[in-house]
Order: sequence, then structure tokens, then C-alpha cells
Amino acid sequence: MKRSFIIAGLLVTLIAGWYLWPKGSSDHLQGLSMKPEVSVVTMKPEPLVLTKELPGRTSAVRMAEIRPQVSGIVTKRFFVEGSLVQQGQQLYQIAPATYQAAFNSAKANLSKAEANVKSLQAKASRYEELVKISGVSKQDYDDAKASLAQAKADVAIARSEVSMAGINLDYTRVISPISGRIGQSKVTEGALVNANQQSPLAVVQQLDQIYVDVSQPSEELIQLRQRHQGQVGDSGAESTPVQLLVDGKPKGEPGTLKFSDVTVNPSTGTVLLRILFTNPGNEILPGMFVHARLEQWRDDHAILVPQKSVSRSADGSVSVWVVGADGKANPRPIIVTEVVGDKWLVSSGLKAGEKVVYEGIMKIQPGMAVKTVEAALPPVLAR
Repeated sequence: MKRSFIIAGLLVTLIAGWYLWPKGSSDHLQGLSMKPEVSVVTMKPEPLVLTKELPGRTSAVRMAEIRPQVSGIVTKRFFVEGSLVQQGQQLYQIAPATYQAAFNSAKANLSKAEANVKSLQAKASRYEELVKISGVSKQDYDDAKASLAQAKADVAIARSEVSMAGINLDYTRVISPISGRIGQSKVTEGALVNANQQSPLAVVQQLDQIYVDVSQPSEELIQLRQRHQGQVGDSGAESTPVQLLVDGKPKGEPGTLKFSDVTVNPSTGTVLLRILFTNPGNEILPGMFVHARLEQWRDDHAILVPQKSVSRSADGSVSVWVVGADGKANPRPIIVTEVVGDKWLVSSGLKAGEKVVYEGIMKIQPGMAVKTVEAALPPVLAR
């Protein structure tokens, strides 16, 4: 009997509570329960650097192939293979005896020609006075002047022969035209070398700076020129910064883009780019396979949208769901240009402060009110 009274009292309390509960509060809870919850990303400017890694080969800034200018026997070598040599340093000595003799002979011929000029000069002077008093014929005077002119020409020829003989004598001392590291010597003492032979005696390469030659698609080069107007291929302007990568790791100071070829390779559609890097310690050697990280574009206020938020239709148009200030979600077309990690770079259609749906897109319809929760995403600083 007591239990029946307790059950009846609970029923009365529940019925009274239902009638007394405010209808507006019930509707409010019902409204909250109908709003789908979605995670959103608030658009905000982010610093962004777009880069491109291009493979390439290294080459020396300057390279001199050492060849003999005269023929003869190598009598001495003055360097250690693999060492640093200076501009003007003697590298080889070719037997100079025959060239010294030719030089001495040319000097003697010059002295002889100069002495003949003095004799003919005196004779021409005497005939000039005698012809005035008919002491000699006019023909003899003309012959004397012609002989003097010929003797002076012989002096000029003799001087030229002395100069040539002196040049050949100097060429017996094989000199380095540049400073750099010298490689293997192709000849030893006693070897016979010939003037202007095809094979070099050795090769000297300047390695305090190094070139890296890479190829870039012509379309990307056009974009690079547009973003760095007046810089690419213009030796008078500050060039685009480039980072050298060896085994995938940055090496040394950033380099500069110094040259772009004027012809597109028809088989690959690429253009040759030449980049200059400093090479302290000569660590980077010619012929190495490396990568160059080229800065394509920089923006301190880029708008990036997660790829997960982007929808692409059959016609190629791109759109995202944006939650407006009224709390309602609607699709919006946007334009994207570059993939940056797991995000798209937005060129138009979104601005800072707007909320883009990240998760829960399948639960919403255009104009539907939604409950938003901010999604935590790591920032993208560079690519």
C-alpha cells in the first residue's frame, strides 16, 4: 500500500513538471540538438616561401688547360699534383737552348741592320750636299735615299724577329694563366711536347667559387622571370637566392642565379640555368651531382586552405564551405594555384578571418546553421 502511494506521487510530479516547464527552453534544446557540429579552420595570413629543387652538376668557375706554345723536351716540373698554384707561376720548363740561340741570332741581325742604317744615312747626307753642286748625279742621290729606306725596313724586320724569338724563348717557361688547383700532370721530365698539341699537360681549375648547371621547365622560368623582374640572367642586378644541397643537406652560403640560356631544349622543354656558389675550402669539386633549391616566390601574407576542405567539380572548378557570421554554412568558389604540403595556396575567393569547414562537410546543406569547433592545424612556413 505504501509503495503504491510513492509511485502515484512520482507520476503526479512528472506530469506537473511537463506542464510547468517553459516551452521556449524545450524548443531551444531541440534547436541545439539539430545543429550539426563541424570543425573549421579560420583563415589567417601565413609566411610562405615557394621553392623548387632542381638536380644539376657542378663545374669550375674558371678552367685553364695548360698546353705548350713551343715544341721541345720537358726538362723540369715545378708543382705538386693536386696543389694550389698561383697566376703567373711556372709549371714546366721546356729545353730553352735552341730558342736562346735563335734569340741571340735575331739580336745580332738587328745590330747588323742598325749599323747598315748608320752607314747609308751618312752617305745619303753627303749626296744631298753634292747633288746641289752637281758633284753627283741625281740618280746616284735617289739610289742612296732608296738604300737608306730599305735599310730602315730591314731594321724593322730584324726587331720583329727579335721580338718573336724572345716570345718563343719565354714560352719555354710554361706559366699558369689563372690561380687554382692543378690536377694530374700528363707528362714527366724527358717527354717531348709539341706546340699547340691537343692533349693538355695539366688542367688548372679555380674552385673558390663553383658553378651549378641545372635545367628548369621553360614555363616555370617564365613565372620566375615575372616574379623576379630584371633579376634572372641580368648580371647587373641582384640575382635570385638559391641554396646548394649536397646529399639532401644545405651546404654553404646561398648562391645567386647568374645565367639562363636563351634556347629551350626541344627534346625536354627545359632551359639551362647557371648558379654561382662560394666554395670555401674547395670542398665542392667539379662534376659532382647536387641539387639547387631555387626560391620561386615569397609572400608574408599567404592564404592557405587545407586540401581536405577543397571540393573539385567535374568542370574543374574549386570550392569550399564557408561558415558566415550568421553561423550558416554555404559553398563558395575559390581559385587555387600551388600545392603547399597538405594545403592549397588561394589566389582569390577567401580572405583572412573567414571560417572554412574542415571536417563534417557530409553533414551540412547550403544555408544550414552549424555548430563550429576550431580545428588545430600546424602552420606551413615553407616548401
